[in-house]
Amino acid sequence: MAAADGPAAGLALVDDLADEVPGHLLPATRADLLRRLGRTTEALAAYEQARALAPTDAERRHLARVVSRLRGRGRR
Repeated sequence: MAAADGPAAGLALVDDLADEVPGHLLPATRADLLRRLGRTTEALAAYEQARALAPTDAERRHLARVVSRLRGRGRR
């Protein structure tokens, strides 16, 4: 959806599914769409939510790196 109609359309779909899909993948997807829309503060919160829900250390480390890069970008 986001690839065809843009990140706002994808975000609307993700938000509609928020209560139906458990785990970290939906918040991570939401975070990426928010980032693409330039909504950095919301994206960071969603990445942190995804990181808290991630089932493996590797996924938590990956999400921590994404958060770190996004925070670093905001300081420029």
